[in-house]
Amino acid sequence: MTISKEMYELGAKRSTIRELFEYGKQQAAIVGKENVFDFSIGNPTVPAPACVKESMIELLENEKSDVIHGYTSAQGDFEVRKGLADYMNNEYNCQLKADNFYMTCGAAASLCITLKALTASSSDEFIIIAPFFPEYSVFIKSVGAKDVIISADTDNFQIQMDLLEKAINSNTKGIIINSPNNPSGVVYSEETLKCLSDLLRKKSKEYNKTLYLISDEPYREIVYDGIKAPYVPALYENTIICYSYSKSLSLPGERIGYILVPDEVESSKDVYIAVCGAGRSLGYVCAPSLFQKVVLKCLGKTSDVDLYDVNRKMLYDKLTEIGYDCVKPDGAFYLFVKALEEDAVSFCENAKKFNLLIVPSDDFGCPGYVRISYCVDPEMINRSFDAFQKLKELYK
Repeated sequence: MTISKEMYELGAKRSTIRELFEYGKQQAAIVGKENVFDFSIGNPTVPAPACVKESMIELLENEKSDVIHGYTSAQGDFEVRKGLADYMNNEYNCQLKADNFYMTCGAAASLCITLKALTASSSDEFIIIAPFFPEYSVFIKSVGAKDVIISADTDNFQIQMDLLEKAINSNTKGIIINSPNNPSGVVYSEETLKCLSDLLRKKSKEYNKTLYLISDEPYREIVYDGIKAPYVPALYENTIICYSYSKSLSLPGERIGYILVPDEVESSKDVYIAVCGAGRSLGYVCAPSLFQKVVLKCLGKTSDVDLYDVNRKMLYDKLTEIGYDCVKPDGAFYLFVKALEEDAVSFCENAKKFNLLIVPSDDFGCPGYVRISYCVDPEMINRSFDAFQKLKELYK
């Protein structure tokens, strides 16, 4: 074969989530969209806040074309990055500057760039904690590093520190965390993050090296019941944040986000320069210019999280009443549910008999569960309960 076998295999098979999403579109054409209950993909249906449309109109009507459609600096527009720093300083009582930020094409680009910047050798390892977004493994392997998976704590879906401690070794370069978590919806507590920070400091000293904490935060603002996601760099100094506006502003298709490298990171200027170099190497320079300026005008705003909360309560309460074992989500817009058989893939195939499209958890590193995405029309949730009831009865 004259092309990359590895890349061919990645391209030839979609992720499980994407396969289900495509299946749902095909099935809708056969039985009608109203009869397909597609909980497969985390594609926000709650509209973007009004500030998005308003700022776009203002920019398009009042700014010169080369300002809104032209190239920015490779790492992003300076005024946008300065605005981000000012906002974060006010929100989290920190001391950030424009040059701590690198604007990106969403969280995937943020992660790929960060991993590329940190990987120095094929022996480097990055630890991911189940359940996790499946593409983490793809991103890690794509930069020539190795992924190491910590199994899920299915009691409370925090972090099994004893397993993590055993997994850290002289090859460990960093740990990726995702809170609020996709797929469990759980928010790591401050106690968990403090224990994690203490462990990373202990291991950094033991191996005489910097252990980086990569905090993937696209769901940071989507939290419920008064819970707040802690500002991780305040707890662990060697934290790099990867952020996306896809979820908080309902802009997944616009591909806009950032990498934050705080000054507290060891050799932060060198790390930031490596991020710039990785962005250049991967072709991720100059994130979409118009949407850099849009997010600047929308700082502190989010889509209506209360609508997700309504869906969360409705789905959790009803499925629990039917008899499903559900993990109560603190944030994001996913419900993690124990399958009614050990084989979650088989369970999801049975769900298809009732046009229920739910994602098996195997690719999330946590067999035996399914993910149900509730960033959907509440009417669809209501219509789906009969199908969930029939699925449950199938296992009696």
